[in-house]
Amino acid sequence: MHSSFQQGAVCGRSRRRGTGLQVQCVQALERPTQESRGEARQTAASARSQQREVPDSSIKTEDLVLPEFDRRTGEVELIVAGAGPSGLAVAERVSQAGFRVCIIDPAPLAHWPNNYGVWVDEFAAMGLDDCLDHIWDRAEVFLDSKAEDKKKLSRPYGRVDRARLKRKLLNKCIAQGVTFQLSKVERVQHQDGSSHVECSDGTQIQGRMVLDATGHARKLVEYDKPFDPGYQGAYGILCEVESHPFATDAMLFMDWRDNHTSSDPEMQESNRKLPTFLYAMPFSDTRLFLEETSLVARPAVPFEELKRRLDARLDHYGIKIKSIEEDEYCLIPMGGVLPRVPQRVLGIGGTAGMVHPSTGYMVSRMLGAVPVLADSIVEQLCKASDKASDSEQHLGAETEEDAAALSAAVWHSIWPVERIRQRAFFSFGMDVLLKLDLSETRQFFAAFFALSDFHWQGFLSARLSFIELIGFGLSLFRHASNEARLNLLVKGLPGLVGMLFGLLRTIGYEDRLLGKEERPQ
Repeated sequence: MHSSFQQGAVCGRSRRRGTGLQVQCVQALERPTQESRGEARQTAASARSQQREVPDSSIKTEDLVLPEFDRRTGEVELIVAGAGPSGLAVAERVSQAGFRVCIIDPAPLAHWPNNYGVWVDEFAAMGLDDCLDHIWDRAEVFLDSKAEDKKKLSRPYGRVDRARLKRKLLNKCIAQGVTFQLSKVERVQHQDGSSHVECSDGTQIQGRMVLDATGHARKLVEYDKPFDPGYQGAYGILCEVESHPFATDAMLFMDWRDNHTSSDPEMQESNRKLPTFLYAMPFSDTRLFLEETSLVARPAVPFEELKRRLDARLDHYGIKIKSIEEDEYCLIPMGGVLPRVPQRVLGIGGTAGMVHPSTGYMVSRMLGAVPVLADSIVEQLCKASDKASDSEQHLGAETEEDAAALSAAVWHSIWPVERIRQRAFFSFGMDVLLKLDLSETRQFFAAFFALSDFHWQGFLSARLSFIELIGFGLSLFRHASNEARLNLLVKGLPGLVGMLFGLLRTIGYEDRLLGKEERPQ
């Protein structure tokens, strides 16, 4: 992953001549400077002084008029399956470069159900800090009930205003001429360098490239090995309560305390073996979001068990619920094998294996990857267009071989060898976390949050290079207690061996993916 993005080129044959890609330096996520961290804190302070206390449901998208796909348009350059955050963002950016883009989704105006929490510096780097409806200037972690077990994280954290973000992305798509087909993709066939998409309503759309942005549904992207991930599970409620014991100026990032299980030996033992933590966003003295979360498990901790543990916590803390605005059931596949790379259908987000294997982090990482993917699509479409004569109506690859080479280059942009190796390290971390009980988990995070900001923040945000991750691992081992070191050695050895074998497979990866003639300069 490069440290900065280059401005994307625009083909001479674009339908909006003179349009340039206004490339934000989204990859400031990769290496936030001291100055950018200071700006993030200023942003947080400013946001707190102008806090929007209105629920995001007050911002509607139903009044938006989406341009419908017109079959008379003929072939489009990009078909996007799925109108989630990353799908919308890619569509807008490719369309801005002058290409015809169609999004296929049965309900593109529907409410996004899951709450998104993000580090403010990451959203600010992407110009999306206006899509946060609440910001806390710090986060807190409770490992146990002792005073020394409380960790304060001096990094602003925010809750995404989902409706505001969706409206912003939709408006950008509308402004750039993206069209929409309100349907589902049933199947994709590739022939003569083009992709033919059949929708559930019978509509057929032909495109140069197809992007699967359907998330964990993995609707179109193909796997050649069994998909066996770990799962992060969470049950949450946005509620009005009589009162609660949490500080309203801090976000509760992790609460591993287990006092709430003391009266239920069965729950206490279950939580000891498969620990879960409380994640809480206190908006006021009486309104908050509470979520009981399993960091990673295989198989997933059942929702019924998560709900039972959350109810026990509420009873222990004396929290009496007056009303529930929303309840949330969240299951995130983490790690597992990557899709077959390359393949004609492109992918982003969960369908492309881009969820952080150790943390489950998604929305910032997906949106941060959009410029790399979209600019690669633009570059490849421009190269293909340059091969066609001005008199040709058929833009893009002329043969299946050409089309496969274009897709391989785009896949390479999001999964270069450095990212493959980085992901192998994260998967190793997930393998360790899967084996830790409650006591060992507390020991792990005691060492984790004792690391430098560079290391723990870089790990959570997936911006450490593979070499830096090795340094992270050594630093974690140094900060760990003797008991924790022994646990890491014993329980981490199988995963370490697996990671090393995985790294061996990356030798020659780029040659196999692109072919020697196709290696980017």
